[in-house]
This record gives sequence, C-alpha cells and structure tokens, in this order.
Amino acid sequence: MKVHHHWQGLDASDRGASIAMGNFDGVHLGHKAVIDLARRPNEPLGVVTFEPHPRQFFAAESPPFRLMNPETRANRLAKLGVQELYELPFDRNLAALTPEEFARIILADGLGVSHVVVGADFRFGKARAGSAETLQSLGRDLGFNVTVAELVQAGGTSISSTAIRTALSEGRTRDAANMLGHWHRIDGEVLHGMKRGRELGYPTANMSVEGLHLPRPGVYAVKVDVMTGPQIGSYMGAANIGVRPMFGENRPNLETYLIDFKGDLYGQHLSIALVDYLRPERKFDGLPALIEQMDQDVDQARAILTSL
Repeated sequence: MKVHHHWQGLDASDRGASIAMGNFDGVHLGHKAVIDLARRPNEPLGVVTFEPHPRQFFAAESPPFRLMNPETRANRLAKLGVQELYELPFDRNLAALTPEEFARIILADGLGVSHVVVGADFRFGKARAGSAETLQSLGRDLGFNVTVAELVQAGGTSISSTAIRTALSEGRTRDAANMLGHWHRIDGEVLHGMKRGRELGYPTANMSVEGLHLPRPGVYAVKVDVMTGPQIGSYMGAANIGVRPMFGENRPNLETYLIDFKGDLYGQHLSIALVDYLRPERKFDGLPALIEQMDQDVDQARAILTSL
C-alpha cells in the first residue's frame, strides 16, 4: 500500500482510484462496508482520510479520543486491501475550502478520483456545510460517481466509534471487537522505560498511548505481533494500561510482557491486541505481593489466549 500525505503533483499511477472517504477511526465494520463498496474490478482501491483528525484540529485541548494512531489505521487498511492511502493534511487551508472547492480542487483535479463512497452521515467542507447528497451533486458536475453507504448496525444499534470507545472504557473488549470486526489494537515503537519489570522477572515492552482514547486501566490478556526486527512473529502476552500506582507514576502508558519470549525489542514496532480485561490496576503492599499477582495474571492470560 502506498501512503500519500498530499494531493498535489501525484504520479499518473497514483491517481484515478475508486475511493472510500472518511476519518476511519477504528476501521470498524461500518468503515469496512464503505471500503467494500469502493472496490472496482479495474481500478485501484483508495482511501481518503485526514491527519490530524478534524476534531483534533478544531478542539486541540479536548481529552484524547482517537481509537487508532495513523500507524495502526494504515496497518488495518492495508489488511483490507487498500492500495492507495491519501492522508490529507488537515490544516486551516483545507478547513477553509467550501464543499465545491474541496470536490473540485482535491477530489477531481488533485486525486482524479473515478468513484467516491461515503457514509450516510458524512459531512465535509467549511463549517461542515457539505453532505453526502451535496457530494453526489458535485460529482455529477465534476465527472465522478458517488455512492452513499447506509449505516451498519449490530444488535439494533448503529456501529460507531463512540460506541466502541464506550465499550473499551468499560473493559468490554469483546463487545468492541464485535463492532470493529477485529481486536482493538495499539501499535507503536517500543520505548526505553525504567526497566523495573526486568528486575521483577517480567521484562516489559513499553509503548506510548499519547493522543489515544484510553481503555479501562488495568491488566489485559493480549495478542502481540512483533512487526519489525529479527523476532518478527506473533506471541501471547499480558499487558498493563495505566499509571503504575505501585511506583507513584501518573502518566499512562502500555506495558506488555511477552510470554515465552526472550530478546530485546527496543526500537521495534509492536501491535498489541486487547483480548480480555483481567483486573483493575491497584497498589500492592510490597514487591512479593506484586510478583505473586503478576504470576497469576500471566497464567490467566496464557489460558485465555491458548483457548482462542
């Protein structure tokens, strides 16, 4: 999959795609339905999205809400067969475009799209003035077709990123997965930490959750994909999301212990899938009690993941 961060001066081979357009935060089953409608036998499959998320641009001080960072989103879209990913830089200039200007300058002249699919609730252009129906009308004038995808439901409720965030906030990882169509994942680079886990017999891979919606703090059974480096592969693991109250820290992060793994993962990229919530974070009376609980967490995670 090719990733483009602009719409200007593209090679001819990178234009003319049939595209799905939206924010695609989470790449859930509703998003997949939009992407599936964009598939055409003789045209490349593309996705147009925005970076940063428009909500992040307009309300920079609001609490983190994103389900996926750009890396996770790109990995998921590639698995769905997307060939051209256009991550349009959402800035003041793009935000100021009217619906007519956006359709002409970006979609028609810049990307040369042949076909566009959007969800029924799609809005675009300055002050969100454009709707899916607006885009259909503009497409007829500018030479591309527009299909509007109906909202996807599960259990009588529309699937949405908001509903998925709620499930994750409550530790309902499998409910979130049912709406996503895949496990909720956090991807990123392994960072250097305080190396306390190594001293306790449980070395962990530390990853940032900055800018992301924080799932319920606590310990999870996780599936781990090592994406880079000499130890590429899939592993079982137990992970903690939170602030590590035992050590008086208050900045959330993700710490993952890879079961039956030996090696150094610093600087490598991991994808952590949250499978089951095991228990809340808590402070222990001492290190022996903490280690005993970690033994139990790993045994429980192993049993859950082996049964999948």
